[in-house]
Amino acid sequence: MQSLNEIIAENLKKIRKEKHLSLDKIAQLSGVSKSMLSQIEKCEVNPTISTLKKITNGLKISFTSLMERQESDIELIQKSDIDHFIEDNGKYISYPIFPFDSKRRFEIFMIEIEEGGNLDSNAELPGTQEFITVFSGEVTIKINGEDYIVSSGNSIRFKADVSHIYRNSGKGIAKMSMVVYYI
Repeated sequence: MQSLNEIIAENLKKIRKEKHLSLDKIAQLSGVSKSMLSQIEKCEVNPTISTLKKITNGLKISFTSLMERQESDIELIQKSDIDHFIEDNGKYISYPIFPFDSKRRFEIFMIEIEEGGNLDSNAELPGTQEFITVFSGEVTIKINGEDYIVSSGNSIRFKADVSHIYRNSGKGIAKMSMVVYYI
């Protein structure tokens, strides 16, 4: 099975060629350096969530369209098989369980945030919504400067086309699911 970095490398190159864009142009659109983009396409680096979000926002594509795999009728996902993304020095871990593909308009993540961990998320594409359910711990989500506290067993939906911050505001590890729906 291909690693997630190999899939990202192939998809970035494919999308770039389909859109007839140079690495220089993607660098200009995304704010990610040409050398970093080249390393991603050559599968020489493990890009961060922030870097991938800059690229996908610059290209006006969904975050996990870079991670799209061929789909079968049934797909059993083992957490240990998911290539995950780490932010905030290992305190924020995102597992793309069902990445975006062209047949559906959503993607699903499992998120684990260690105590005190957080992620500043850039605005998603216009009209994008996020659906969050916290399964353990407590997560504070700052949207448009206002804090929303979501504790274990509770959920929140919001328009994600504005910058927002996820922060573990409780004790221990916070675990949540995130569905990102693209209009």
